[in-house]
Amino acid sequence: SGLDTPNHGTIKVNNTKWIDTDNKVNLAPQKREVGLVFQDFALFPNMTVHENLKFALPKNHSKQLIQDIIRITELEKLKDRKPHQLSGGQKQRVALARAIVQQPKLLLLDEPLSALDNDMRRKLQDYILKVHQEFKLTTLIVTHDVPEIFKLADRVMHLQDGKIKRFGPPIEVFQNQSVSGKFQFVGEIISLVPQDFLFIVGLSIGNDIVRIIVDEHEAQNLCIGDKVLVASKAFNPIIQKIL
Repeated sequence: SGLDTPNHGTIKVNNTKWIDTDNKVNLAPQKREVGLVFQDFALFPNMTVHENLKFALPKNHSKQLIQDIIRITELEKLKDRKPHQLSGGQKQRVALARAIVQQPKLLLLDEPLSALDNDMRRKLQDYILKVHQEFKLTTLIVTHDVPEIFKLADRVMHLQDGKIKRFGPPIEVFQNQSVSGKFQFVGEIISLVPQDFLFIVGLSIGNDIVRIIVDEHEAQNLCIGDKVLVASKAFNPIIQKIL
């Protein structure tokens, strides 16, 4: 990550000092080179996909960058369409591409995938990873989806009531330190079926459905929609609700 806060009152991004209260430095927002992808796309409705990207291209930059980003985000067949002719997932790809065209030093993603279905969400996550790696961007994403965090994030900051509660790699932030095992994965509960004195828990993990048997005590605190961590311990699966 190129985001650095070496001391209180100082913020640096890719070695460019944005704020330094001790030396009265406060770089103007328009000079901070920040790309932002909104939750509602915010595309220009009267412009085609190509025109939306061209509008964002900085002066004196090669137009080849637009073609490269269109290729990476697979927008070649859509470049002459206007926003009303695009699906939600296609619009989100255009919004991401437009932010990248600006060649920002910091890319901000404000819950960019929350309005999409699961299949499209996973595809867009792949595009975000691809763009992030291709252009080596410092990226901040706001999300409430735990599997998405594990897929996209190197480091996680858990905020509560405006304060940082936890910070670190995803597994450290979400894992209960008392849980250990040879395998761990995160999933979402899609079913809870009682059977005698046990419950069969159905989990959605990526494109797969996994079923785990738990006892009544373990099932008491579980609900459909919960995000859970599943681990092995002495060959027995442990299922634990996470944030």
